[in-house]
Amino acid sequence: MTELEFLKLSKPQKIGYQLLQFFAGLPGRLWGGLKKLGMFFVNLAVKLWDEIKDICLTFKDGDWKTRLSYVVMGFGSAARGQVFRGILFFLFQTVFNMYMIFFGGAYLAKFGTLGTVETTKVNRKTVYGDNSFLILLYGILTIFFIIAAIYTWRVNIKQNKVSEQILKSGKKLKGAKDDIAALADTQFHKTLLSLPMIGIFLFTIVPIIFMVLVAFTNYDYQHQSPAKLFTWVGLENFRTLLSPDSASYGNTFGQVLLWTLIWAFFATFLNYFLGMLVAIMINKKGIKLKKMWRTIFVMTIAIPQFVSLLYVSKMFAADGIINSLLMGWGWIKQPLPFWTNPRWAQVTVIIINIWIGIPYLMLIATGILMNIPADLYESARIDGANAIQTYSRITLPYMLFVTGPYLLTSFIGNINNFNVIFLLTQGKPDVLGNSAGSTDLLITWLYAMTVDNTNYKMAACIGIIVFVVCAVINLVVYNLIPSVKNEEDFQ
Repeated sequence: MTELEFLKLSKPQKIGYQLLQFFAGLPGRLWGGLKKLGMFFVNLAVKLWDEIKDICLTFKDGDWKTRLSYVVMGFGSAARGQVFRGILFFLFQTVFNMYMIFFGGAYLAKFGTLGTVETTKVNRKTVYGDNSFLILLYGILTIFFIIAAIYTWRVNIKQNKVSEQILKSGKKLKGAKDDIAALADTQFHKTLLSLPMIGIFLFTIVPIIFMVLVAFTNYDYQHQSPAKLFTWVGLENFRTLLSPDSASYGNTFGQVLLWTLIWAFFATFLNYFLGMLVAIMINKKGIKLKKMWRTIFVMTIAIPQFVSLLYVSKMFAADGIINSLLMGWGWIKQPLPFWTNPRWAQVTVIIINIWIGIPYLMLIATGILMNIPADLYESARIDGANAIQTYSRITLPYMLFVTGPYLLTSFIGNINNFNVIFLLTQGKPDVLGNSAGSTDLLITWLYAMTVDNTNYKMAACIGIIVFVVCAVINLVVYNLIPSVKNEEDFQ
């Protein structure tokens, strides 16, 4: 299809054509991705070989100070007058050796089994054995510490090589004052980012890796540390969760995943279009008290959800104000099953989420609508376009172009929207089994597994699957939205 033919298509036809092109080219993209992945590992192997070769050549061609630094880190730096660097390298090596001898080595040795000695009672006294939880946690930290030690050792070797070259050229090596001054000048970015990076490592990276590894163990209430041991089980948990023949988890997982995607779709697009509609209505010429109307809508997001959603959940209860009023007016004879019937509960949470989400979209749309050139609307009116045609040809395309990334992040955010579901229904009514209710999302099901049933292994599996689902949606949709293209491509 030529560019001219593409421009003549309607907006739905353009989207359909782009989707068709995307899926038609998907095998090629997958093959290209596999080739890039293969080249990544090839380049990694080449770089690793170059590093090994450089280490060997440095030892061969270096002087005795450099060679001794292979065993005693920092010796070459200290011997050449860079005492501050030498002390730092030597202190790191000392701390690492002490850690491995008295602490990390024992946990790393048991990392393959996660412990073999169980906790027992002898003469009414508890004799504690191995703690699988600590073995897994400290094993991960030890592995990272070893990687850091290897990297530091390599830096130590490189510095010795560079120092030799500098001295041979007749130049002077930097001293401690120069190193400290550099931390506040040329190397200030390292100084500034060191503490945040340590925090990200300890409180983000390590917990994620720990959670991923738990998915490959049998860690649950029957294998609770320190009373019981847990061990590696490979992919058994994923087979249990994803197998369609699994009466316990397979069917439940399928239903929860389907409801999660349905919820995310309606929670995203209903809020988007209704919020845009409210913004258009408020900003329309002739509407009075615009600030008052905006303030009324903003009040719903100014009040914390912990307060408003808990109150709303009570309003829709069987003995709540909604059912009481309807029964008092004679419109119904018995309470409506807002929270007791699965379908009623799902529809109710979607409707209540509209009340919460519209103000956000109204504020976003208000700012964007004000930036649409008025000349476009004037030209459309001169050409005889009605309100629907103006909206579909000018307002909506412009909004979609600007807010495409927001729609994507909002959809992913609604997949992980814990607050609304938990505060309104806590996942109830419980009809699916395995601690999953009919309104549970994957994220709330994960929470119930962790807190209520202490089924950590399955919760970890769900966490990994949530990441995979979100990653796939991001990769597919991001390549389709017009916002990733140049602004000149906006039609």
